[in-house]
Amino acid sequence: MSRGGAFVTGGGGFVGRHLVPLLDDAVAPTHEELDLLDADAVQRAVAAAAPARVFHLAALASVSHSWQHPRAVLRDNVEMTVNILDAVREEAPEAVIVCLSSGEVYGPPERLPMTEDTPLRPQNPYAVSKAACDLLAGQYADAHGLRVVRVRAFNQAGPGQSDEYVVGTIARQVAEAEAAGGGEAVIRTGNPDSSRDFTDVRDSVRAYAAASSVPAGVYNVCSGTATSVRALVEMAGAAARVEVRHEIDAARLRAQDVPEVRGSAERLADAAGWRPEIPLERTVADAVDYWRERV
Repeated sequence: MSRGGAFVTGGGGFVGRHLVPLLDDAVAPTHEELDLLDADAVQRAVAAAAPARVFHLAALASVSHSWQHPRAVLRDNVEMTVNILDAVREEAPEAVIVCLSSGEVYGPPERLPMTEDTPLRPQNPYAVSKAACDLLAGQYADAHGLRVVRVRAFNQAGPGQSDEYVVGTIARQVAEAEAAGGGEAVIRTGNPDSSRDFTDVRDSVRAYAAASSVPAGVYNVCSGTATSVRALVEMAGAAARVEVRHEIDAARLRAQDVPEVRGSAERLADAAGWRPEIPLERTVADAVDYWRERV
């Protein structure tokens, strides 16, 4: 195990699989290799790696799952985070910790774009758990002098993403329609006018790698542009090999849907020169390709 490199939690997840190849000498234990809820095991793993950089990506990240199991999501996400923070404090106090937070912590925007100074008002149990982890990481930085960079990622998308997320589900529906051999794909979504700030995961992981070299603090990772579900379906249609028809699925509609969310990543741009480079059209097309290989 290389010493002085990077230690990554959640390296086998959607984001981690894109981040690990960017890092030199990365140690990314799987869940089978390391139970992040076992504080002693986490401390031993960090001690063995003696990392210079720690990327804490691991989390129970499903919003729908958090509504069904709020206690488990809150407990596990906070416990994993405190175990990592304690292990670094004890075994690698000079390491920089990049702690992956979420734009979900802000909740419904009072004004746009949302900056790092926007008050936290999380609206689902997952978002509450990420806000708690975010604040916990900041408290460890203040109390123990750890160098902690908290990155608040807005909607990430791209190849490898689950169909639980909007780009993933649109891409899968296109791929399944193509595989069925019909001439049309009927794409069913919730509110077509709901607009969110999407960043290609391959751009996001560049941001996380860059964030390990910036001053400690909070940084948004986002595109700064809101894109509607309707526009995503049109992008998928441009990538499809069949005609695409869009239908609204009442079961996917939310009673209180925020019309638009978008953030500002100017703080990270100023600190690291990072800006997203991959156009969303390519993100959607690559997501469709990913699902074509799996249906």
